[in-house]
Amino acid sequence: MFTDHASIYVKAGDGGNGIVSYRREKYVPLGGPAGGDGGKGADIIFVVDEGLRTLIDFRYQKHFKAPRGENGGTKNRHGANAQDMIVKVPPGTLVRDAKTGAFLGDLTEHGARLVVARGGRGGRGNTRFATAVNKAPDMAERGEPGEERYLELELRVLADVGLVGFPSVGKSTLLAAVTRARPKVGSYHFTTLTPELGVVETADGRDFVIADLPGLIEGAHEGHGLGHEFLRHVERTRIIVHVIDMAAVDGRDPVEDFRVIEHELEAYDVALADRPRVVAANKMDLPDAAEGLERFRKAYPELEVFPISGATHQGLDALLRRLASMLDEMPKDLKPVVEDTDEQSHKVYRLEKAEPFTIRREGHEFIVESDELEKLVKMTNFQQFDAVKRFQRILKNRGVDDALRKRGATEGDSIRIGDMVFDFVE
Repeated sequence: MFTDHASIYVKAGDGGNGIVSYRREKYVPLGGPAGGDGGKGADIIFVVDEGLRTLIDFRYQKHFKAPRGENGGTKNRHGANAQDMIVKVPPGTLVRDAKTGAFLGDLTEHGARLVVARGGRGGRGNTRFATAVNKAPDMAERGEPGEERYLELELRVLADVGLVGFPSVGKSTLLAAVTRARPKVGSYHFTTLTPELGVVETADGRDFVIADLPGLIEGAHEGHGLGHEFLRHVERTRIIVHVIDMAAVDGRDPVEDFRVIEHELEAYDVALADRPRVVAANKMDLPDAAEGLERFRKAYPELEVFPISGATHQGLDALLRRLASMLDEMPKDLKPVVEDTDEQSHKVYRLEKAEPFTIRREGHEFIVESDELEKLVKMTNFQQFDAVKRFQRILKNRGVDDALRKRGATEGDSIRIGDMVFDFVE
């Protein structure tokens, strides 16, 4: 089964907790704080594995949760960092944030890595909070929460050569004739619904990857038929091979077929118009094919045309040798065609000072919204007196108390920050 879309959830590891501890040695009566920091939580990292060809694994595992860091220890011992979680993906995988649509990465080369969720830092032990005023703080931080997000994965087939053409023109038969791939072949439209890949080995020892891409119809660039499902895979091919039925078995017109396909490719992305292409004039073993080939060459004298028959293997050697030679002359790396990326559109971002927090009222409850303050809540141990005082001091210093008063908060009103609810006290 070929799967080229997947939606998954990732949760990086939380940081380990810092601890409260003091030196307890026989001849050190006032040993001071000795609580160690927690370790860093694990990142979730996508790594390209060239042995994978589909996103099928993500159909069965949609949730990835990385391990948390180890808690700090006594005698100022830091907790161990968690080992990063490696998730393998096939080459050609595009990654986007499902919520915002932000483009995160385009993974094309074997071994390429992309951190999709960062682990939280470890909480600080009480040693880190010692001051001249408070030499033995009775508080420590909890670990920072790891990032979590929903991701959209999309696979665009990476192939040296892509076979394009209308349904039932013989693309699958051609692929089976030149490779060991065994695509489903039939005499009806849309036999091939998903890309099929095969490796071609020429007589002189050269090899390349060829893809049989699903047939398209007129209006594909607007999403008709397989539409964009087909066209996005063409973007990844270095050479386009038009497979044309010269015998006009289904009443097709070879000249018109080529014109329509070229229009669909260019309408989808103008960059495809500059992609090298050749024409495989297929089904030359059938009657009327010679007449169709003559008309085609008169209509497009500038094109490089190879008369072939996928069924009888006629002319295949010449076609494959030419494709191998073209690939030898081309750069090894084809720059991916990716829409809406920062690199392509050359967007410039400037840092804008975000609102530190916002306050909204629901009845007698005031809700303070701030990513930073919500993280502070999660990292504060409210069972520790010193930690509570530190939390109150931070809210006051950042102007939260004054802002609540301006919004009408009075003694006894409920204040919510994240999952924490407490009473407003003057």
